[in-house]
Amino acid sequence: MQTFFNIYSQQATAQAVIKDCVQQCQNAPAEANFAFIYATDALTADFPDLLKQCKDATGITHWVGTIGLGIIAPNQEWYDNPAASIMLAAFDETEFSMLPSIKKIDEISPTLQAIKRYQVNVALIHGDPFNPETQELIEQTQQQLDNGFIVGGLASSRDKHYQVSDSIDSGGISGVIFSEKINVISNLTQGCSPVGKKLSITKAQENVAFTIDNQLALNVLMQKMGIPDFHALKDQAAEVFIGICIPGSDSNDYTVRNLVGIDPEHSIFAINDYLHEGDEIVFCRRNDQTAIDDMQHMLDKLADRLKKLPIKGGIYVSCLGRGREQFGKNSEEVKMIHNTLGDFPLTGFFANGEIHHNKLYGYTGVLTLFI
Repeated sequence: MQTFFNIYSQQATAQAVIKDCVQQCQNAPAEANFAFIYATDALTADFPDLLKQCKDATGITHWVGTIGLGIIAPNQEWYDNPAASIMLAAFDETEFSMLPSIKKIDEISPTLQAIKRYQVNVALIHGDPFNPETQELIEQTQQQLDNGFIVGGLASSRDKHYQVSDSIDSGGISGVIFSEKINVISNLTQGCSPVGKKLSITKAQENVAFTIDNQLALNVLMQKMGIPDFHALKDQAAEVFIGICIPGSDSNDYTVRNLVGIDPEHSIFAINDYLHEGDEIVFCRRNDQTAIDDMQHMLDKLADRLKKLPIKGGIYVSCLGRGREQFGKNSEEVKMIHNTLGDFPLTGFFANGEIHHNKLYGYTGVLTLFI
């Protein structure tokens, strides 16, 4: 099996999607033994039936995936209507381990002890956004995996937040761990343009910044972002974001957070995350053009790393705020991937939080390629 194999469908009804996918499964390569599966939340109630029928049709027992408000197939984004995107693969069964659902921190160690471990552990993880421990579950799992690197995202649904790791579950994190012999490369796009250099939080409480580099926080924000007055700040607020820098990283590795409130009288601002004294931040501007530019930059970097090596298949996890909301309604975001890297099997979904390395990001696209 030289390449991965795509199965995908969007129809007016869930049963029509299931029937179409099962029919396509009849053409699945005989050597396929692994599958990635994503479905729109319009298919949530029928997702267990979709999985069962596709398992029966292919004979494949190992599946990973989740539900998204939008899903991804080659050159295509689907939203709202019932749709499914499946990618089959053939892996040496000694080179991957299924990661069953972990819902609590104290479940991590016994779960990892019970599965195969590798010199390098690359994990694809899906999670439940309503578990308050999800971020810590991701970080602790990565720390307990030798040379661990995690990609993936959180389910997004108006119904149940199903995750699949052979069987369906919800409420925790689950997925698959690959060995170093399954070659992958990954990168992320933040959709933002950093403005200026790193700065240091010198006084904060909970989610409120009081001073930055010992100066009044809101004054610093407006100065660095070139915003002349509070009227202009109100007009530009939707484009202003704060990046909390990952310790030890460069200014391009940060988690993007919203500006959720300002107090001109005291010159302070608040974001949708906790701030701590000593945190390094970078101000960012985010709009449609910065998202396109940063996406292209990420794709160009991946193309350079590939050095014309063929891509077997890919998984793209993008933020709900991207896709049709930012790139356009004709699948422009996913088409950028193929326009730069060529045609190859691709699957993925629009997430309620994106995972890269050991962090939960927002407004981000994470592209992982099997080579």
